Amino acid sequence: MTADLAAAPGRVVVVGAGMVAHRFAEQLCRRDGDWTLTVIGDEPHAPYDRVHLSEVFAGRTAEDLVLDASVWDDPRTTLVTGDRVVSLDRAAQTVTTASGRVEPYDQLVLATGSWAWVPRAEGTDLPGVLRYRTLADLVDLRTWVEGRAAALGRPLRGVVVGGGVLGLEAAAALGTLGVAPTVVEFADRLMAVQLDAGGGEALRVLVTELGMEIRTSTAASRVLAGAEGTVAGLELSDGEVLPADVVVYSTGIRPRDRLAREGGLPVAERGGVVVGPTCRTEDPAVWAIGEVASHDGECAGLVAPGNAMADVVVDRLFGGDKVYSKAADGTKLKGVGVDAAAFGDVLGLTPGALEVTFADPVARTYRKLVVSDDARVLLGGVFVGDIELYSQLRPLLGRPLGADPSAFLAPAGGAAPVQTDLPDDVVLCSCSNVSVGTVRAAVTEHGCRSVGEVKTCTRAGTVCGSCVPLLTKVVNGTLEKAGFTVSNAMCEHFGMPRAELYALVRTEGLRTFSEIVARHGQGRGCAVCKPVVASILSSLGIGHVLQPDQVTLQDTNDRLLGNMQKDGTYSVVPRMPGGEITPDKLLAFAQIADDFGLFTRVTGAQRIGMFGARQDQLPEIWRRLVDAGFESGQAYGKSLRAVKTCIGSTWCRFGVQDSSTMAVRLELRYRGLRAPHKFKVGVSGCARECAEARGKDVGVIATEKGWNVYVGGNGGFTPRHADLLAEDLDDDRLIQVIDRFLALYVRSADRLQRTAPWVASYPGGIDALRRVLVDDADGIGAELEAEVARHVGAYVDEWRATLEDPEMLRRFTPYVNAPDATDTDLSYVPVRGQARPARPDEQGYPDLLSARAAGTEEER
Repeated sequence: MTADLAAAPGRVVVVGAGMVAHRFAEQLCRRDGDWTLTVIGDEPHAPYDRVHLSEVFAGRTAEDLVLDASVWDDPRTTLVTGDRVVSLDRAAQTVTTASGRVEPYDQLVLATGSWAWVPRAEGTDLPGVLRYRTLADLVDLRTWVEGRAAALGRPLRGVVVGGGVLGLEAAAALGTLGVAPTVVEFADRLMAVQLDAGGGEALRVLVTELGMEIRTSTAASRVLAGAEGTVAGLELSDGEVLPADVVVYSTGIRPRDRLAREGGLPVAERGGVVVGPTCRTEDPAVWAIGEVASHDGECAGLVAPGNAMADVVVDRLFGGDKVYSKAADGTKLKGVGVDAAAFGDVLGLTPGALEVTFADPVARTYRKLVVSDDARVLLGGVFVGDIELYSQLRPLLGRPLGADPSAFLAPAGGAAPVQTDLPDDVVLCSCSNVSVGTVRAAVTEHGCRSVGEVKTCTRAGTVCGSCVPLLTKVVNGTLEKAGFTVSNAMCEHFGMPRAELYALVRTEGLRTFSEIVARHGQGRGCAVCKPVVASILSSLGIGHVLQPDQVTLQDTNDRLLGNMQKDGTYSVVPRMPGGEITPDKLLAFAQIADDFGLFTRVTGAQRIGMFGARQDQLPEIWRRLVDAGFESGQAYGKSLRAVKTCIGSTWCRFGVQDSSTMAVRLELRYRGLRAPHKFKVGVSGCARECAEARGKDVGVIATEKGWNVYVGGNGGFTPRHADLLAEDLDDDRLIQVIDRFLALYVRSADRLQRTAPWVASYPGGIDALRRVLVDDADGIGAELEAEVARHVGAYVDEWRATLEDPEMLRRFTPYVNAPDATDTDLSYVPVRGQARPARPDEQGYPDLLSARAAGTEEER
């Protein structure tokens, strides 16, 4: 490489705008010099996160998946989308696009990726035969399914051809869209490339329980057409015909190497542009990275090796000596609702390899380690149903385990702890190619004091997230060695804080307290950790709070969906978004309060509350409220209480924005969102601040240009004014910022920690929080927004659901052996036309109705 090239690579052009191209651009932008970069992609989107593609069906949009857009803010970079490169002139050193754009280059990087291969078979060109690889494919799938369901007026039947990772994700997507999926796999097991026979069978059992039908050891022969000329079925090689309204092919990928072929570059026998360890092709001005590059006759199908190749090329362009070497593949199943992961020599093909297996058919788990003939060196691993060990052991691939392999696979409670004192050269995050040494240096040399700061500094854990548990252990271990105190224990049952437990539950997809305590705790739990776990499960939208495996974790208020009062009765506070209520609802409310003799008042949260309801009365009171159009106001839970607002510009002559409409929008968006503590929101229509927004967890104040948003305020024992987070936001941007704030708070706050102390103690203060939430410095904005979007899409009124479930209603019977009995110890006295609980020294009335009827003036 010449000195001139080492000093400045000149005009760099990248063909392809996927994740690897984005990584290349990101790394190049960190380099000084007089260079320019043009990235040209044929998709209409900026580079997006293909790893989490299936999350589109969980509420994420194309915009949510877009990778860090700040790369394109560099004046030296240009991004071209929706324009395919059609020809390469190596002699002139130019590429030409379909639109006629001619782009000259000094250095050309091919990052064209792969395309979804569909075998030649009759009927594969029929309407309703689709692929599953790009955002456009997912849009086509949703459009087809929704259109056919409307046309046929019945649930659809779907078939996915291919039982690999993407095939299972496609089947899960069909299930999400209401289509009954069947998976057809030519091999004798699912994920045949990644799993052994035992792991494949364990996975089959788990996905079958999710509603998928599985056909293995058979192939798709032809797609059958119906009377309308669209897909109607799939014929298998064994003669079976599967009815189908949609067929999705996920039968593998092929490198998109046409441009290189036509440009005269050598192409491997199985496809892919031939490159050496420098990722350079035969042409010294042309490089290839990612899935289109064939290194040692193989094309990598994962993002991690593509990122490593991008790093090599950037280094070489500036005179470095980095080389690419193939690392062992690891695969984790995502977006299906079943845990499965594997790495290394899963089939034990290494000479002398030993296999250590533990299968639990009751718990539906399968774990296997492959080790060397002396049982010392880790060669591979397979995990189905329980993948906790995957992130911990994968970095040890090819290294000594340091313990008996069987100790790692022992049932919960007997597993050997994995050391965090790993060698510095161990790759902790394979996606971003971050070593343990780099993580430690972030703590000891760059001043990072939390996992979040380390992620920002190193990019570890920011792609697939599977390394986060191990990353957390390494960071905390390094902090402790450096003399910093790391608080871990939540209680004697969980040796970690709430935030870490939340991350583990979320990452591993755990669903019950039993699963969580078995993997990450000990004993049977206590009054401290049980409500925390209940809150985490509720925050993740895992079922109703009164379902059998969650109700025992709840405190009294959540168990009875009401706030207990001093005399043992309960309050009833329905939601009134924006403090608004129609006359019809107001009449219904008044009639219910009158019939049950309840004390009524307007609350500080602009709602009307009823007080004095007995446990056994709650279902009937709520049945009538629900029938009148009310829903639960969650006045009993650690969740959104209410959004307080002024009347705003609709009525007030001083209002500059419609605060009432914004308050209703916010309340309907965040209703029922469980958090480490209750939180309140205020929206003021002008700077006069009638809604007292700066005293709320989230405060919104209107300006002439939009909205200012404040966070971390509260009243209470230690009042705190909220801090300004962002200014002059339009409506949608305001929602985006608040989404991110609440999702990050739910993720990372400690148990029972309000937003005020959480914001006050955030590392780096409000400025650091602003960088994460407003500027998206960590690149997690889309992920945080998706979590709120999932909550919004899955919201169900808790009381309405309770009234529809006889088992839940049984919990409101106060006496098991006397279901018709009521509490005779209640006593009341009249006050201002209503009734209040009697003090110990007062002779009151046995019930609210008689106390209220006794007088309409204050007797005492």
